Amino acid sequence: MWAVVGSGIGPLLLAATPTGLVGVVFHATEEVRDKALARLASRWGAEPVEAPGSPLLAEAARQLEEYFAGARRAFGLPLDWSLVSGFNREVLRELATGVPYGSVVGYGDLAGRVGQPGAAQAVGTAMGANPLPVVVPCHRVVESDGGIGGFGGGLETKRKLLALEGVLPEPLF
Repeated sequence: MWAVVGSGIGPLLLAATPTGLVGVVFHATEEVRDKALARLASRWGAEPVEAPGSPLLAEAARQLEEYFAGARRAFGLPLDWSLVSGFNREVLRELATGVPYGSVVGYGDLAGRVGQPGAAQAVGTAMGANPLPVVVPCHRVVESDGGIGGFGGGLETKRKLLALEGVLPEPLF
């Protein structure tokens, strides 16, 4: 099931299974939405159904709205990790639980936290494969030299998220 919701960074596609939230897609224009839904359909073997009234999607939308309003610092949603496995899943789970709102971690530091020192580049790959951005806060991973690093939703989006959390000084919203 899926729904598109507005946010402080533009429309987001939310996708869920009975297990939990499985995907968040940035810049969910019709073209982006259709491509993302086609990828999910090929993975699941069935077309996802639009379900904006789904309790899970409605709760995800509510929590995201609170986050963008500055009233929520952590998400309390069931997550479906089926779109990610192995090292990437391990890194994303550590990120979800170990890097709180308003803080950042370096790619290399995050690699060390999962017992793979020296795997900073692989952590970058895991961030790029994150199916649950914002909820699993890959925007909080930065370069060790203080650079902002990359971001699948675009660097301006990453800057906005970091500014919202008080990590960057300029108010971009």
